[in-house]
Amino acid sequence: MPPEVPYCRSLVTPLVRSSSPISPEAIQLLSSQKYCQRTKKMNFTKKKTIPFLLIILAIISILRLLRITVTSYSSSPPLPTFPPPLQETHSSPSPACTQVPSHASESKIKFLRTFPNASVLTEKEFQLLFNLVIHKAPCNILIFGLESEYLFLSSINAGGTTIFLEDDPEKLNVTKPKFNTTRIYKVEYEAPAKEAYKLLKHGRKNQACATSSGELQASKCRLALRNLPQEVYELTWDIVVVDGPSGNSPEAPGRMAAIYTAAVIARNGNMTDVVVHDVDRMIEKWFSWEFLCDENLVSSKGKLWNFRIRGRLNSTKFCPSETVMLV
Repeated sequence: MPPEVPYCRSLVTPLVRSSSPISPEAIQLLSSQKYCQRTKKMNFTKKKTIPFLLIILAIISILRLLRITVTSYSSSPPLPTFPPPLQETHSSPSPACTQVPSHASESKIKFLRTFPNASVLTEKEFQLLFNLVIHKAPCNILIFGLESEYLFLSSINAGGTTIFLEDDPEKLNVTKPKFNTTRIYKVEYEAPAKEAYKLLKHGRKNQACATSSGELQASKCRLALRNLPQEVYELTWDIVVVDGPSGNSPEAPGRMAAIYTAAVIARNGNMTDVVVHDVDRMIEKWFSWEFLCDENLVSSKGKLWNFRIRGRLNSTKFCPSETVMLV
């Protein structure tokens, strides 16, 4: 059995000096008192140390959490962004490119609510065009086809020029836009979609269809549109959209001439974005490959391809590399 520790208490009466020898009981009492005093000091020290230890551990935990958060944020991939504004110079009469105010997105929502049947483009396709116009506006935009969604593009191109070319009389009956820089023209397309194969061979073999063959109005190429409004040939275009004519049946007008003409117009500018819709169809795909070129394809969404064409090139070929397609 361990020795029994006496109960700790303070002495009420002070110790007095005595000449008589100290008894064993007094010695044991003094030892017990010293032991109790040491124990109280140790307990007091522990009570004061424990809160400090807890605070230190809490600080260490917070620092570790912050380090993990910073590490995770820096190692995560960046969020996708829209392409930056194009850094090219626009020759006259194309205005200088500037940014459209950020409230354009709100205007887009309000505008589309007034056209509930505007479903030619998917949301991603429309977003591609929307971003392209915002990054270049105010600029010159030429659009083959007339749809409600494209009318909105002209609204955010205030200060620029937007021209629509449409052959469908029913679409021409829509409410005319109130934008001073937007104009709509009726055009005629002669070649039906069923002649696409013959016209593709003609465009490849006939020297009159080369890029350096001269002005479109005087061209002898069967793919050239020679009866468009005069300003179509005079302006330098920043964006050209091909979504017309319909080309939805063999007898309906095809988009062969529209794509070819867009390719020629783009090469007369400095840097032109040509956007072709319905590339899931054979005609749109063939003629885009042949005259706009796969190496110029910079982006795509759904059935929409965006080609960026550099102009003023001294070349008789539309594509530097041969198109891999037998005709």
